[in-house]
Amino acid sequence: MPELPEVETVRLGLAKWVPGRRIEAVEVRHPRAIRRHLPGDVHFAAVLAGRTVTGVARRGKYLWLPLDSGDAIIAHLGMSGQLLMQPHEAPDETHLRVRFQFADDGPELRFVDQRTFGGLSVSEGGAELPEEIAHIARDPMDPLFDDDKFNASLRAKHTEIKRALLDQTLISGVGNIYADEALWRVKLHGARPTDALTKPAVRRLLADVRDVLGEAIQVGGTSFDALYVNVNGESGYFDRSLNAYGREGQPCHRCGTAIRREQFMNRSSYSCPRCQPRPRKPLR
Repeated sequence: MPELPEVETVRLGLAKWVPGRRIEAVEVRHPRAIRRHLPGDVHFAAVLAGRTVTGVARRGKYLWLPLDSGDAIIAHLGMSGQLLMQPHEAPDETHLRVRFQFADDGPELRFVDQRTFGGLSVSEGGAELPEEIAHIARDPMDPLFDDDKFNASLRAKHTEIKRALLDQTLISGVGNIYADEALWRVKLHGARPTDALTKPAVRRLLADVRDVLGEAIQVGGTSFDALYVNVNGESGYFDRSLNAYGREGQPCHRCGTAIRREQFMNRSSYSCPRCQPRPRKPLR
């Protein structure tokens, strides 16, 4: 699933193309793509026609496009969603779900989603912050992210550090890939209890999370297949810089020990046995 760097890459692309443009028409080609918009596809198209997009914002892995009406279009990419800017004459994608046509002659916005796990909806009065995603914590790249509050909240939890990093109510945007990468950098095993961490250790962890996310954003995120692309259909290449994730059996870039893979919450975790030793007293 796309994580913060992939979604931020899409946001940056949309910010170059859609603010200030008036929506002429919306075509919903698959109802599942707007299943979270309970009034249905006719209402979705009608409430957006004639509205002007005023910006592009993000909270964690969610995007929203504020409108001049005070409402907002919320977008979640799910496993395979893409928001693409395409010329009018470009052939329709096989998995095109929603098309936005604008009043000018510029490119149209298309929501393409092979697996239809993602979706769009309209948030009434949600231009500043949609109520539907207000419960999601700020991400560490947000200028208003509170480091001290995060430090205190993390150390007060009785859980494992990797579980905490994936808790979107504590810190948003960090998924499996970037959690593993940050933990490798700070030399912590994902099973380390959060209440055993010192304040300096949490500060170092947060700094490494920011470094990993920032470096990934610079190169367009991580693309393990053709589904993760920016608004121009281009793949990111942070996968070339991974130190832990997906490198089972390959030598650690720091000490040479073979990277291990462990089961974690129905997915995999990758770490270095030497640099990131398991805690002696696992959390119970």
